[in-house]
Amino acid sequence: MFKGLSLKVLIFGFIFTFFSSFGQSFFLGLFNSSIRDALSISHGQFGTIYASATLCSSLLLIWVGKKIDDVNVFKFAFYVTILLSFSCFFFSKISSVIFLFIAIFLMRFSGQGMMSHTATTTISRYFTKSRGKALSTGWFGLSVAEFILPVLMVYLLTIYAWQNIWLSISILVLIFLPIVSFFLVKDLNLNSREKSENDEYKEENIKQWRRIEVIKDYRFYIICSNMLAMPWIATGVFVYQSFITSSKEWGEYIIAQSFMAYSICSVVTLLISGFLIDKFTSRKLLIYMNIPLLLSTFVIMFLSNEYSAFIFLGLIGISNGLANVLGSSTWAEIYGVKYIGSIKALTTALMVFSTAFGTALFGILIDFGFTIEKIAIVSAIYIFSSIVLLFFTRRKLNPVII
Repeated sequence: MFKGLSLKVLIFGFIFTFFSSFGQSFFLGLFNSSIRDALSISHGQFGTIYASATLCSSLLLIWVGKKIDDVNVFKFAFYVTILLSFSCFFFSKISSVIFLFIAIFLMRFSGQGMMSHTATTTISRYFTKSRGKALSTGWFGLSVAEFILPVLMVYLLTIYAWQNIWLSISILVLIFLPIVSFFLVKDLNLNSREKSENDEYKEENIKQWRRIEVIKDYRFYIICSNMLAMPWIATGVFVYQSFITSSKEWGEYIIAQSFMAYSICSVVTLLISGFLIDKFTSRKLLIYMNIPLLLSTFVIMFLSNEYSAFIFLGLIGISNGLANVLGSSTWAEIYGVKYIGSIKALTTALMVFSTAFGTALFGILIDFGFTIEKIAIVSAIYIFSSIVLLFFTRRKLNPVII
């Protein structure tokens, strides 16, 4: 299916999303207890530092992320690689709360932010007729990391000090990624495109929106209200999974086991959604993205059996698989790809911000005495409202033809 430069871009995206895992919550959380023990801080203190650093990284991403529109992809990827390597090295030297804040800020910015931004922007810009399949394949890199790294890190932590693990990651990034980037995207430029057979929606026929224009477009906010539901709600669920377990009186390892359902549903949906997007377009599929997430809130509201945990996280996994691909392809379809870097820098920053928001909101609601069922109601109201708004504007999501 993919060959030549297309295959190289795809492999590049896969590898960069895989390596973005070092800044993702699921990976950093593996070192939570080790860091708290080393610094003698509580869960609450760690959570506050984590949310604050994440928020700061999202703000910087808005400005730095748009630079991918102005420079060669290989050069941009090289700078991001150097930053990720330094961030991993700095993480290995954490010795105080201030260092912890800076380290998490660097990892969230370089890993979760810039690595995934570089991968998805490059794929979104290059591919046209097979953009959906390409993005779903690229995001599969993160799914592979989520499957492999937790088990590997838990094993390595029984043998090596956590600081040494991070130092090794820093060296691996510094050696491996520049070589990969050189062989895969050295010749890729801003004008490199996959050939499209769709005359109506050829790039030259679509208005290329600048970020300042996008910000003034009401459709952007309606789409964002749907796009951001998954990050803040899922992050709240993941961070406070122990609260959900105790509230539902589930077994200690039920949530952990249910992540198998989350991973399987997420990966399957990720792969299927690529084909669906290329056939029906992202604009038509967007309305269905958060329906599984909405159903998951009903599961929490009305079911308490331990097996409902598998249904709960499985439904979240389906929405996650859809959101990963739609979160990149939708913007390219509606606003064009010429300035997609600056647009995605903004949307990625909003996504990162929403994860910090979800962590804070869930914590506040819990402190105010909300049960998990009441928190599910709050989440359901938000999801339903955003879907209704999208429903009434769904016919206005076509790109502007010039």
